[in-house]
Amino acid sequence: MSDGPQGWGTPLYARVLDALPAGATVLDVGCGAGEFARTAVDRGHAVRGVDADASAVAVAARRVPEGVFAVGDAQSLAQPDSSYDAVALVQLVTHVANPLAALREAARVVRSSGTVVVTVWGRESECDIRLIGESLAGLLPPRRPAPGGPPPLTEPDRLEKIVGMAGLTVSSVDEVVCPFRYDDEDELVGPVLGSGLGRTAARRGGPGGVRTAILDGMARFRRPDGSYVLDNLFRVLTARPR
Repeated sequence: MSDGPQGWGTPLYARVLDALPAGATVLDVGCGAGEFARTAVDRGHAVRGVDADASAVAVAARRVPEGVFAVGDAQSLAQPDSSYDAVALVQLVTHVANPLAALREAARVVRSSGTVVVTVWGRESECDIRLIGESLAGLLPPRRPAPGGPPPLTEPDRLEKIVGMAGLTVSSVDEVVCPFRYDDEDELVGPVLGSGLGRTAARRGGPGGVRTAILDGMARFRRPDGSYVLDNLFRVLTARPR
């Protein structure tokens, strides 16, 4: 799952769950700490979650005692064929070594009448969060040109192509905007200072320089109450087995 302020994923999870039939059995692949699973169970679905991170699985099991959670590999699921009404890959496919393998596994374990739902970030240009990194550009090493290769999965055509290669037929691709709300300056700056990007910038400008650069760069997003709201676009692809 993608990091963000608490509650950032609520609109995204709602859009995923809107694509599912009532009372579905759902395999949450890359379940993380169980935020999506909690929402799915609250909607009346039966959820099994799988994640490679054992510590995240333990948190998910505590957060969603109604679910079943296990450590596992999205690219080689230890699940029977055709065993779920729905398979959700929420913010997963850009984080695995072989997204095609993960999608093929999703196609394998979903029932013939079932649904596979995949979510990804929008393009960088469609997400305000990118501007935090841009505001630190003066404190970071020059950005290297991207290596050649296929377009990223954040490109809708590329995502649809790889889903098709996995043996799934795309039903729809929707867009949903998730506002990232930070209540004050500390909530905005703190996570950046704790990130690899922030630590790199701090080696040149110090924590104070990082803070100043972020607040100057994000000033136009500041609300009268002192909060900051960054709108980020996500895509929700729904597919069915062939």
